Amino acid sequence: MPGANQHTRFVFVTGGVASSLGKGIISASLAKLLQARGFTVTIQKLDPYINIDPGTLNPYEHGECYVTEDGAETDLDLGHYERFLNIPTSQANNVTTGRIYQAVIEKERRGDYLGETVQVIPHITDEIKYRIQLLGDCKKYDFVITEIGGTVGDIESLPYIEAIRQLKWEMGTNCLVIHLTLVPYLSAAKELKTKPTQHSVKTMLEYGVQPDILVCRTEKPLNQSIRNKIALFCNVDASSVIESIDTNSIYKVPLLMKAEKLDSVVLKKTKAPVRRPPGLKKWEGFIRKLDSPKKTIDIGLVGKYVELVDAYKSIIEALIHAGTENHCKVNLRLIHSEQLDDSNLVDKLTNLKGLIVAPGFGDRGIEGKISAITYVRKNNIPFFGICLGMQCAMIEFARNVLKIPRAHSTEMDPATPNPVIDIMEEQKKIHIKGGTMRLGAYPCELKPKSMAQKIYGQELISERHRHRYEVNNIYLERFEKAGLIASGINPETELVEIVELTDHPWFIGVQFHPEYKSTVDAPHPLFIDFVRAAKALP
Repeated sequence: MPGANQHTRFVFVTGGVASSLGKGIISASLAKLLQARGFTVTIQKLDPYINIDPGTLNPYEHGECYVTEDGAETDLDLGHYERFLNIPTSQANNVTTGRIYQAVIEKERRGDYLGETVQVIPHITDEIKYRIQLLGDCKKYDFVITEIGGTVGDIESLPYIEAIRQLKWEMGTNCLVIHLTLVPYLSAAKELKTKPTQHSVKTMLEYGVQPDILVCRTEKPLNQSIRNKIALFCNVDASSVIESIDTNSIYKVPLLMKAEKLDSVVLKKTKAPVRRPPGLKKWEGFIRKLDSPKKTIDIGLVGKYVELVDAYKSIIEALIHAGTENHCKVNLRLIHSEQLDDSNLVDKLTNLKGLIVAPGFGDRGIEGKISAITYVRKNNIPFFGICLGMQCAMIEFARNVLKIPRAHSTEMDPATPNPVIDIMEEQKKIHIKGGTMRLGAYPCELKPKSMAQKIYGQELISERHRHRYEVNNIYLERFEKAGLIASGINPETELVEIVELTDHPWFIGVQFHPEYKSTVDAPHPLFIDFVRAAKALP
């Protein structure tokens, strides 16, 4: 076991009754409150699925794959952690059952267990405990908050709950469990029902874990009688029954948890020193601007996963940050790229003040994206292309302005005679899909006096990537002579990172994912300027 800082407290957040109750938001909100009190905090997510990471998961299965600075493909909840705390996460902040079993099997193959029979207890649970305590081992965190994915009672979650049971026994008051559960409102009976919460806690008790705090997700306020009833049947103090009522913005949850004194209860139960009250003036200012926009603008997001908004979670949140910074509300219109063609462009894109073409993989919906880019380019509507969105902009420009026949990407058309987008040389011999793309933060030099340089206010930046294909530099001179210039270049590889159209009000494509770095405290400059340009349209 790692020698964790004896002053590090470990908080576990589990969920019961139903998935999608908001464990990630509760974890991030508690972390924000503790951070605002002056504590150092990090959050990690333990996911019960057997995939090594979400990198090969279909967005319909798992939503967005979030990428960290160090190039880890992780759960989308890590995006919430970063957006709330404004602190980068790493590979250590997301652990899956697949990664746990892979590590244990590799140790067994090396002979590390000296011929022992390898079992779930103690070998799998020891590996889980090791990963949990690894973040505390660096001695720089006062609190490590660990969110357990899935729902208590799932067979996949059992080893994690057992690891928590062991850690609670070993750590005493340095370890605390928060259980998020549901208190549904039955409209026919016109009352809240506590029985699902009781059964959820009973399941935890059967596994040997007594929750210290219950956070009750509800659409109606919990009165004192209901709190007392839950406390009595679930063996917790009434003050440890915390209401988490539905709200219209995830960014209001820290303030709701502050009003419920969640952070105070955590400090009391872990015997942590009570420092200053949580200073949330900047956060409260953000909420005031969020609630009182001076203008509403319609921005389109063209993608092939628009039925599932979690597939574009970071982009959506970055637009909320940028809209608030511009004192306006972004009304996002999700447009399915497969349903777009030249015959319906005007109907689908009318009244938009800006358009984002989203990242993605594969050829489904590509021609719809290209048609949309043609429309906004010709009509001087602000355009923001991200990753594949930028590549589509290059293809569109090559076909319709440079008149290059059958210009395409080799991802979509391996036989194209004009691959303006081509696979990176180092990717050509790779056949394993997981964790093999260009991932994580890379430097980018911005062209002096370019729009990108003016937006960033500096000439060297760093942004996160997740892709295999790049702009083919053989065609770059032709693009630049026609006005689509490379305003951002990787200084080590000379790969194109940013392009912009010089005779357009706002037309920028980026090979990286700026949405990953946008936070409440530091909205991303590209999104801020894109929304500003959209807001300025008559």
